[in-house]
Amino acid sequence: MGDTLKAFSDPVRRDIMMMLKGGSMNAGDIAKELNISPAALSYHLKILKKAELVMEYKQKNFIWYEINTTLFDELILWLKQFGGGSDEKQDSVDSVNDTAVGNVSNS
Repeated sequence: MGDTLKAFSDPVRRDIMMMLKGGSMNAGDIAKELNISPAALSYHLKILKKAELVMEYKQKNFIWYEINTTLFDELILWLKQFGGGSDEKQDSVDSVNDTAVGNVSNS
């Protein structure tokens, strides 16, 4: 869990995640969109992969990156344990869960 939270602590990595929310992208397009060097992008992607937030796959001569939605499901379940016991709080957590899963799934 520590790697996951650390990965979200950097604004560049949050920007990468927001870009990938729209679908898979290759490293060149991500670097160009963020106006960062390939080396800087590689550093950030390495942290996101270590945290299992991002998955990669090769297609022809490109490496593509996409969000690991499975981890988000696990993260939401982990966060729910801090929601307390009241029905009102649980309804609020369920609403956030539905929104978060919907946003990631729609990518």
